[in-house]
Formats: sequence, C-alpha cells, structure tokens
Amino acid sequence: MPFDGIFTNCIASELDQRLTGAGIERIYQPEKDEINMQIRTQKERVRLVISANSAYPRIHITDHNKKNPENAPMFCMFLRKHLLGGRILSVSCDDYERIIVLHISTIDEMGDSTVKKLIVEIMGKRSNIILVNKDDIILDAIKHVDEEVNRVREIMPARPYQMPPPQDKITINQFHPEVFQMLESDLTCEKTILEHLKGFSPILCKEVCFRAGIDPKKPFSSLMPLEKSNLILQIDTIRKIIETTQYTYCIAYTPGEIPAPVDFHCFLLTQMATVREFGSANAMLDEYFLSKDNSNRLEQRKSHLKKILHNNLTRCEKKLSLYEEQIRETADRETLRLYGELLTANIYTLKTGTKVALVQDYYAEDERYVEIPMDENKSPQQNAQSYYKKYQKAKSKYEYSIRQVEETSAELEYLQSVDQLLDDSTDDMIINEIQLELIDNGYIKETKSKKKLKNQGESKPHRYYSSDGLRIYVGKNNTQNDQLTLKTAQSNDIWLHTQKIPGSHVIIKKDYGEIPESTIYEAAMLAAYHSKAKQSGNVPVDYTRVKYVNKPRGAKPGMVIYTDYKTMHVTPDHKSIEKIKENREKG
Repeated sequence: MPFDGIFTNCIASELDQRLTGAGIERIYQPEKDEINMQIRTQKERVRLVISANSAYPRIHITDHNKKNPENAPMFCMFLRKHLLGGRILSVSCDDYERIIVLHISTIDEMGDSTVKKLIVEIMGKRSNIILVNKDDIILDAIKHVDEEVNRVREIMPARPYQMPPPQDKITINQFHPEVFQMLESDLTCEKTILEHLKGFSPILCKEVCFRAGIDPKKPFSSLMPLEKSNLILQIDTIRKIIETTQYTYCIAYTPGEIPAPVDFHCFLLTQMATVREFGSANAMLDEYFLSKDNSNRLEQRKSHLKKILHNNLTRCEKKLSLYEEQIRETADRETLRLYGELLTANIYTLKTGTKVALVQDYYAEDERYVEIPMDENKSPQQNAQSYYKKYQKAKSKYEYSIRQVEETSAELEYLQSVDQLLDDSTDDMIINEIQLELIDNGYIKETKSKKKLKNQGESKPHRYYSSDGLRIYVGKNNTQNDQLTLKTAQSNDIWLHTQKIPGSHVIIKKDYGEIPESTIYEAAMLAAYHSKAKQSGNVPVDYTRVKYVNKPRGAKPGMVIYTDYKTMHVTPDHKSIEKIKENREKG
C-alpha cells in the first residue's frame, strides 16, 4: 500500500488546513484497531477515521459511518476521558516519516489547560494509535508493545515515547542532482531510489522510472549518462510538486469488467492504464478504502458460502464413493441367483454335508459343469435358499446404490454449478440470490435474514450484443438460469452451455432470420468464459434450440436435460471477451 512518507506528509498538510481549530465532539471505536472522531470545524462537522489495521492503516476524513458496538472498548473510553471537548491545534508530519501527530489542547484533571498528542503510526504490521502527554510520556495505545516484542521501542503506558529508529536516507528536500549523478549502486533503478530517498514507496519509485523511460528492474550501474539525467530530472520534478503542493490525487484500478482499486498516490500514476483523479487526498482515500472494505466484505461473504459448499461437496463426494463401492461389491449378484436356481434344479442329486456341489449349468451354451460352494451344515434346499436370500439382498443393495449414485451425482453437479456461479459473482445482489437459493434448497438454515435478503432486490442477467447485433443473455445464478431458459427464452432461441462443465445458461434471442454462425461462436465464448473452464483451452460448448431443453421434475435450480444439440470448441481469450463486452456497452 503506497501510504509512504511523501503521501503521509501530503495528507497531514491537508488535515492541518481542515482541522486546525476544530473541536472534538464524539469518539467511537467501531473496530478493535480503528478510532472514529466526530469533529466540529467552523464550517462543518466531519468524521475522522484513524486506523491501525495491519493491512490498511490510515487517517482521513470520511463521509461514511460505521456501526459501533453497544459497549465502548476500554481504549475508546480512555480517549473520551482525555480528548472529548479538546481542540485540535495542528496536524503535523515531520521529516517524511509515516507518522502523523494531532496536537490537541485539553483540560486536565486539575482543570488546567494542557496539550496532548495523538500519534498515528502508519507502518503496516507495526501501525499504532498512541496518546502521549505534554512530556511525551505514553498515556495509552490501541496496541501495547512490551519488551518481549520490541526491546528497543516499548509502547506501554508510563513509558517515554520514542520515534522509530532513523533511516539512513536523505529526504526529497535534501536531494542534490550532482550527488545522485555520482552515486554508485549495484541495485536496480527502483531499489536504488528506494534505498536512498526517504518517503518513497515502491510504486512511486516505479513511477519515477516509468516517467524517465527506464525499466525499473534495470541495474542502476548500467544506466547511460542520458538515462541517469532523465531519472534525476523526474526526481526533481517530484520535489518541485511537493514544494508547490500541486498534487494530482488518483486511484489506479485493475482492468476488466469490475475494476478494483490497487494503488493510490498524490502524483498521477502514469504507469497505470486506468486511473481516476480526485479533488483532495481525503476524498481519494475515502473512496479507496470504501472500495477495499466493500471488496473485503464481499470476499468474506463469498468465503462463508464457499465453506458451506465445500462441506456439502465433500459430503457428496464421499457418499458417491461409498455407493459406487457398493455397486462394485454387488457385481456378482446374478451369480448368486444362478447358484440358487442350479441347486434347486439339481436338489434330488445332492446330499447334506457336501462342501462343493458339482452341477450342470443349463443356462450355458455348452451346458458345462460348475462348482458351487456349500455350507455342509445345511441341507441342499437350505443352501439354495441361502443363495436366493444373498441375491435378493445384493439386488436391493445394488438398486438402492444405483438410485443414490444418480441422485448424488445430480446434487454434486448442482453444487459445482453454484460454486462456479459464486466464483463469477461480483456484487452483493448476486450473492444474496445465491444465498437464498442455498436456503431454499436446505443447505443453509432458514433465518429471519431471508426476508431481508429478498427485499434487497433482484439482479438482472448479463446482456451482451453480438457483432451481428443480436442479444445474448447470460445467467448470473441458477434461479436466473431457470428464468432465462424456461420462461424468458422462446422455443426457437438458441441455448448454450459448456459440456459437462459447471457454468451459466446462455441464450441467443432469435429476433429475425437464421442466427449467424459468428453470433453462435461469440455466445459460445461467453458460455466458456462464464464457466469453470474460463481459464482452459478448446472448451466444448453444446448448443441447441430452446424447445429441446427440458427440466426434469424435481430437479434442482439450473439443472436441465437437452437433445438435438451440436458442439462447438472455443478458447475464451481476454481480447475476444473484451471485444464482446464493447458490443454490450454499445448496445
């Protein structure tokens, strides 16, 4: 995460401008490592979020509220005692450290005015929120660090606050082109900048190299004089932007249908293909971390449903294996019946006490003799009845196992389809519908939340347009698959699905004439892309008219049978899919 020293200095400056002179009205602790403050400035009320989360430490103004626990945690109560009613004197960041200090004027227990500092350390796993008094003695911290964890720097009440050990680097303000021109380094260009300039993150080092037209991985020692000059020029440009505060706040996103934020900075990230600019550092951070929170929450919900699916898939696989083994065990059932019949046919030629009966097999073409094991303690009649009973038991076991294999295979196929659709899901609404489907089919216990899930609306299937202008629909879940195939589609529309591979139902609407082969090919690409085989090559996709697709009675959502089909093999590549998506956007 690019919350480096330079950006920390930038956000501190912006917070200083907005919060100096503001009063602290309320303090909350919605997470174990996060504090929210309601602050009143002369113009507005704002909410300041301060997080010491190991993955996403931060400090910024937010427009979004979080649900708070009914009982405030101890650290929250402690901050309320010391800071409520206090006034922010300034917000500072010294020497491009990833540390922001809120200087707060408060009234102590004796009624005297005093200054306390709320120190926010944005350092990954070592991030912390620390309250110190005017003498820099720690009053408390959201994370305690004793000598067993860190002998050099304890973060405990009553201990003096110490800054982290200094880095052997120069700040951007101390940067001199002549010195850098003479620099010798065996590291790569990006690592050289990272090792020598304080406050630079890896993303900013890469950006400098990119702007200079240099491969970040290129050894610094191999740079030509012109390349080194270009690198120095770009570093100096960064210095001038910092001096003039002419920042460009931006978030970089991943390419694709659902862009995800990957980086941010106060400099335009020209190395990234997709960026969005913002008017302030606070607005940018609020959007970035809201997206991250939503993404994490979505992944947590998917993970929860994945666990349920995994447990049921494992159960089905074990059950299937058990009944397949029972089918193998009963493979000789007809031999048991034959022995019973042959013993009955030869009953008067057999004697009690015989260990093996040698009888003629009248069913064999050559009427050969067969040896039948006997229980010498039973009569021939009793031995025959014993074989009949074993046969009936094996037959019943076989028939029951066959039914169980069919039912379990169908259930396994269904669960695999839900698992694939869950992989493909990109928003809360789709996950809600998948969760409802699992509730309705008994995989999740029904709770009061079911009504709430239903009231959150219904998603719509993906809608694309082929290069021939025909509509192509793709289901996002099994309920939608049923709706598309069995209700929305007309009998002469084309239905597509990956062959014996979990995936979405795809429908080509037959608006007029015959459907071109090119449209069928594009729809097959979408069927492969929205399936478990999206990363595979030469994927078989079956297609037929909708009138040849039927749903068996009692079948689970999304499960159908079809006839009169053809098969097309496609490889879903990124460029082809993006081209089809462009047609969707035009449509």
